[in-house]
Amino acid sequence: MTQAISLRLREPARLRNLELLMLLIACGVAAGAMVLVQLGATGEVDPTVLIAGSMVLGLALIFHVVLRVVAREADPFVMPIAVTLNGIGIAMIYRLDLAEGREGWGALGIKQMVWTVLAMVIALAVLLVIRNYRVLSRYRYIAMFVSIVLLLLPLLPGIGREGLNARVWIDIGPFSFQPGEIAKITLAIFFAGYLVTARDNLSLMGPKVLGMRFPRPRDLGPILIVWLVAMGVLIFQRDLGTSLLYFGLFLVMIYVGTGRASWIVLGVGLFLGGALIASTFLGYVQGRFAAWLNPFAQSEYDAVGGSFQLVQGLFGLANGGLIGTGLGQGRPQTTPLAESDYIFASLGEELGLAGLFAILALYLLLVSRGFRIGFVGQDDFGRMLGVGVAFVVALQVFVVMGGVTRVIPLTGLTAPFLAAGGSSLVANWIIVALLLRLSDSVRNQPRLVIG
Repeated sequence: MTQAISLRLREPARLRNLELLMLLIACGVAAGAMVLVQLGATGEVDPTVLIAGSMVLGLALIFHVVLRVVAREADPFVMPIAVTLNGIGIAMIYRLDLAEGREGWGALGIKQMVWTVLAMVIALAVLLVIRNYRVLSRYRYIAMFVSIVLLLLPLLPGIGREGLNARVWIDIGPFSFQPGEIAKITLAIFFAGYLVTARDNLSLMGPKVLGMRFPRPRDLGPILIVWLVAMGVLIFQRDLGTSLLYFGLFLVMIYVGTGRASWIVLGVGLFLGGALIASTFLGYVQGRFAAWLNPFAQSEYDAVGGSFQLVQGLFGLANGGLIGTGLGQGRPQTTPLAESDYIFASLGEELGLAGLFAILALYLLLVSRGFRIGFVGQDDFGRMLGVGVAFVVALQVFVVMGGVTRVIPLTGLTAPFLAAGGSSLVANWIIVALLLRLSDSVRNQPRLVIG
């Protein structure tokens, strides 16, 4: 018994030491990418940019120290992966700044560093404030109300702003923010809390059709409401990606909560029906589908909002080949929005297929750790919340990568941690904080020790 307790006490130290080792490697990868960008693009190293970047890496080490105190048994892989992806993203955005001649505070790379620091500070605050994630389930309806407010804010005159054909931004003084990024987290909290209380009715009741139990008509309310919300985002905010993200999040969480494949069947049917209606009556969606199906047609290539971006991204990926042109030595700036929507194409050109596979492997590991954290949880709320926030990252990566490679139509989502944008960074670092808190709580569950 004494030996078992001794091993149990040493386990947190091993986890944090492993995290520190991987975090040092992550910092080395990020710093190396920045140096290679400078050497490839300018032939020299600018120490001022490296000093600014070292502040971000220093904060990551402070984050690690805080984890040793407040979340000693948190998953050791989550934060190093996030730091690596974030660092690679900053390096590529800075590389595009050099290509476009952006300097000082007008440089997107500097802004990305500032947003990274702010996002990590907010994540630390979440980690310190939420000591017991189960408390969040009490505020599920407040989370629902906050989600509705966040979704409506871009539609309000005065603060709502339309950008890139989608009305998803709000302006507060000199700052712009995308409230829908935070809404995906509050929606995950609401869905998890709601499904804990309603899953018996959603999973046990209903008629059987072809051996599959379908829900009763009166139990279809939640999925219909979320479908209508998703369609509302698509129609009024003209944001196909966010609409797909919200509906896909609820669909996966209700399947995890009930274990009934019939919800997937109903959800896919509703989604396909909504997509058919949207592609028939909404010109914005029609244009996306036309550019996807016929990107090399002259009419689509020359059209406003047509396939020019898609084709340029495909040419960039082709130019990268297997091992890429090298950081700082390609021409990713020829693709519109290369630092945000198309950062995968930028990285694919300069790092090649091998580099993209390495980045996707990092995402795969991050999502798998998130799913593991959710599935080993001992309470339903934590299980569904962990799976939900991990799925948010997975779906975003699939949708963005699928759009860039022409597997699916472009949707306007951005790659987590990589793409330029403060709203996305803040939301994804909050997801990191939630996964760390969930994993620490799971490991701290009472165990029966024999021996």
